[in-house]
Amino acid sequence: MEFISPNILWCAVVIPILAAYYIRIGHRGASIKVSTLGSQPMPRTLRYWLRPLPYILRLAAMAAAIVAFARPYEKHGNSQTTVEGIDIVLAMDVSSSMLAMDFEPNRLEASKSLAAEFVNDRMGDRFSIVAFAGEAYSVSYISSDVAMTQSSLANLRSGIIDDGTAIGNGLATALNRVRESDATSKVIILLTDGVNNRGQVSPIMAAEVAHDMGVKVYTIGVGAKGKARYPATDIFGNQTTIMADVEIDEELLQNIAATTGGKYFRATNEKALSSIYDEINELEKSEVQITTFFNLEEKFMPWIILALILLGAEFIVARLILNRIP
Repeated sequence: MEFISPNILWCAVVIPILAAYYIRIGHRGASIKVSTLGSQPMPRTLRYWLRPLPYILRLAAMAAAIVAFARPYEKHGNSQTTVEGIDIVLAMDVSSSMLAMDFEPNRLEASKSLAAEFVNDRMGDRFSIVAFAGEAYSVSYISSDVAMTQSSLANLRSGIIDDGTAIGNGLATALNRVRESDATSKVIILLTDGVNNRGQVSPIMAAEVAHDMGVKVYTIGVGAKGKARYPATDIFGNQTTIMADVEIDEELLQNIAATTGGKYFRATNEKALSSIYDEINELEKSEVQITTFFNLEEKFMPWIILALILLGAEFIVARLILNRIP
């Protein structure tokens, strides 16, 4: 319980003083003087034991009144959260090489799953999905709808567009998504497992445009070191796997990140990719402001009513039940 005028509660120190006074001086046994027998104590009946009750009720009423005058209250609060989010575009490589099985079950599915977890952890941010292989296209527009972003990630497939790796086109399409954004911070996370070999846009030129637009690009190279298993079809049309070299243009990805003020990461397995998303999550913090409002509800009236009830009870006990002898 909290009080608007808590200093008034100091008045309660008089209550134990009055109680002590009553015990020492006021509470004396009743007696009747008889001329021949001296002072003889009255028999101790139920009425005798109820004699202190009116005084106790009066002190309790006094205590309730003091609490009422101190104005107790309850505090009801609610908060308003304001989030200054970040616009983030996930540019995902969906070329056939993303079906390599050095990740479980393959690079594309592992990348989609971990990207979905990243999206789920970013309260207040807006996301867009861009897919690229031999060309690039927007999968979803920038939105704060987490369910829609998750659905867009889940629907990414390899083989929908021409094969190849057009990193420049993927980055340019991602930039087009944030071109008219009014967000304070704009970030692109570009994930690929290959070497730029298609497209009409130079990746470095796209990176320079990103720098001029104030867009930070984090690049992620996905793939094991050395060789990896790739799905293939043999001469009889049967599905099989082959071992092939993992080729990632790390120098290009490093240059893109450095040009835009971002950072390059290499993910050789699911655990490494998960830690990369965790690090980006820490590097790009949204600004969250929480404003709390309080409503004070005063609770003095029940204490006043209690004091009046106690005073009424004191009157009834003293005047009607005990019926004091004057």
